Amino acid sequence: MGDFYQNGIITTLHNLAHRSVEELEAELLVFSRTRPLGLILPSLYSELEGAALPHIVKELAQVPYLAEIVIGLDQADEAQYRSALGFFSTLPQRHRVLWNDGPRLRALDAELEARDLAPREAGKGRNVWYCMGYTLASGRAESVALHDCDILTYERSLLARLIYPVSNPQFNYEFCKGYYARVAGGKINGRVSRLLVTPLLRALKKTVGDMEYLDYMDSFRYPLAGEFSFRRDVLTDIRIPSDWGLEIGVLSEVYRNYANNRLCQVDIADVYDHKHQEMSRDDATRGLSRMSIDIAKALFRKLATRGVTFNSETFRSLKATYYRIALDFVETYHNDAVMNGLKLDIHGEEMAVELFAENIMKAGEAFLEYPMERPFIPGWNRVISAVPDILDRLQEAVDADMQDYGGTIA
Repeated sequence: MGDFYQNGIITTLHNLAHRSVEELEAELLVFSRTRPLGLILPSLYSELEGAALPHIVKELAQVPYLAEIVIGLDQADEAQYRSALGFFSTLPQRHRVLWNDGPRLRALDAELEARDLAPREAGKGRNVWYCMGYTLASGRAESVALHDCDILTYERSLLARLIYPVSNPQFNYEFCKGYYARVAGGKINGRVSRLLVTPLLRALKKTVGDMEYLDYMDSFRYPLAGEFSFRRDVLTDIRIPSDWGLEIGVLSEVYRNYANNRLCQVDIADVYDHKHQEMSRDDATRGLSRMSIDIAKALFRKLATRGVTFNSETFRSLKATYYRIALDFVETYHNDAVMNGLKLDIHGEEMAVELFAENIMKAGEAFLEYPMERPFIPGWNRVISAVPDILDRLQEAVDADMQDYGGTIA
């Protein structure tokens, strides 16, 4: 049974009654008649061969209220794209698979790159951005959910609870963030959120002072969740990062664009587990090490836009403050784990804190060294202004790919 406590400055929607998924879906089906609902799935081809995505597709095949599913497919050659079309053909809903590495979408990307409007690096951010563009182009969904494709514990109730706040016409939410307890396999997971993001936000409050933005970010129970939902108009001017700072960047953008009472978070799962990234202690370009650097840089950039001045001394103080706060959190989580009969490796936790502390300094150095870095992909409003027919051409390219390579156009 979840608690009903409202913490922070955004609304938290709890799971107090454990309503059946059938009851939720019946309401969503009614909502969808006047507010069509969609889903975005950013995927790697390798996930089609994993344990999670086949089960996710089976669950989604039972969902009655979706008008459209937009799937972004990365790291796939022609044979793999054909295979993916067959893989997703079991979905009864209208669906489109964006072959991001195919010649048609590569040509569009090259045209945008020539105008300095394309994502600057491959990855989830780029995948999501093009899926958002197709969602705008098709115009079939007014409220849209997005979730990852590596969720091992997926149930379709997750989607129902995630999209409900932005689909209920009695609610005024423009954006909703999913959250859940990262507990699975008898242990507490979610190291980057627990041991980096929350302690870093608390340390920033001590070093740069209290700010509503920091209170806002600290209000989210799981800020790195890859699951969120939004109304269609959010897509037009949101600018998202193309690196591992995607989730932090999205939260920062909706904070910039909307009042706090238009934003919420919702409990979407009792148990959640997904593919775990390696720590990559010896390679700062991979795994959780790379993620921690990108997340820290995303926070520093946002604070700089709000008038905060950083220098080397600031980052040294921040690192020391973070380190002490994070070590205190290790003890807190250990005690929580013990009381609940869960495992928590104190040595491993403290090693993670040490790595994250080093990476805060690396992120700070990179921020100071490249002050003109532009990590955000331009908003679709800007792209449409520069290339007025871009959405039509994107839609035509995606549909043509599916027709030419054996997909079904419904």
